[in-house]
Amino acid sequence: MNSSIPVITIDGPTASGKGTVAHLVAQHFGFHVLDSGCLYRLTALSALRRAAPLNDEHAIAKLGEHLQCHFSGTHVFLGNEDVTAAIRAEEVGNTASRIAALPMVRHALYGLQQSFRKAPGLVADGRDMGTVIFPHARLKVFLTASVEARAQRRYKQLIDKGFSASMQDLSKDLAERDARDMNRASAPLKPATDAHLLDTSGMSAEEAVAQVIGWYLAL
Repeated sequence: MNSSIPVITIDGPTASGKGTVAHLVAQHFGFHVLDSGCLYRLTALSALRRAAPLNDEHAIAKLGEHLQCHFSGTHVFLGNEDVTAAIRAEEVGNTASRIAALPMVRHALYGLQQSFRKAPGLVADGRDMGTVIFPHARLKVFLTASVEARAQRRYKQLIDKGFSASMQDLSKDLAERDARDMNRASAPLKPATDAHLLDTSGMSAEEAVAQVIGWYLAL
């Protein structure tokens, strides 16, 4: 049984900094990392490449259920193809947000996410890690940040990766994604009742990481 393996969950909206914080916290403790958003992005990429109807819940769920993916450091592979950059395209992100609202897709990816819980521990980031996937995690964190701060971060990420971007469009997309994520019927984006809330709007990644590490060591 892996229920004794410690888990730290870090949930929050798009571009709140949860991915960066999760990787640095995991690095500090020597834990494994689960970027659950990657699994939805991989499913979205697969659906887009196959021109699958995004309203066909059963078909999208089957794609998620049979994902052939693995992670190597910060690189993400679909089969043998490195799709690290491809899954960060805005079209993929918006599609991932749409299919994440489908209950059958969330159910299809549940077991895959659970399988990442391995010794010596796991840091899992996403939107329902502390509420649905790992409800008994040792530490739960919910990161927040203003839409403006998140749009600036996302803009920098995209420009650094060679993608074109518009601050106005990014702010609009983030607000729309937040609405979809918070209002969906299945596993809506919200803090777990026992989560620590952390607003990263005016914080550096290092400051956020130090806070999460401090909370964990104080348990």
